[in-house]
Amino acid sequence: MSEQGSRRWRPIYIGGMAALMVATLGVLATDLGPWYQSLEQPAWKPPDALFGPAWTLIYALWGLAAATAWQATPTRSGRRLVLWAFAANGALNVLWSLLFFRAQRPDWALIEVGLFWVSIAALIVLVAPRSRTAAWLLVPYLLWVGFAGYLNYAVVQLNHPF
Repeated sequence: MSEQGSRRWRPIYIGGMAALMVATLGVLATDLGPWYQSLEQPAWKPPDALFGPAWTLIYALWGLAAATAWQATPTRSGRRLVLWAFAANGALNVLWSLLFFRAQRPDWALIEVGLFWVSIAALIVLVAPRSRTAAWLLVPYLLWVGFAGYLNYAVVQLNHPF
């Protein structure tokens, strides 16, 4: 493969690997065992089986958005900023799962989900001037985390104090 062809595929490979890493860490942090099963849930909560496919789609779009934004960013410093923003968002993504499932603190996760949601909105604002496509690829993520935050709020209300 030529050097130019290699450069073209590099963002896609890195975006995909980053998405896979965040997804894997999120899955490892998620425990649907007895503690989670004992939580009172709102009647409108989707079935647990829906969350895996939804997050799989979100992670695929996230990785594609990262690759698209990177490819559309002409400067090395700009690409570095895009990568750091995606990395920070990925860390907040995993942190939410750790707080909610491993620490068993939905109340702390509720506070963190606000920062997590803002990090997605910031990603959209950051990448939009570089690539409208990348920005639109992140919109389902923003909506899903908004929904997840509302679900987190309902769980806290139904089960407090922690």
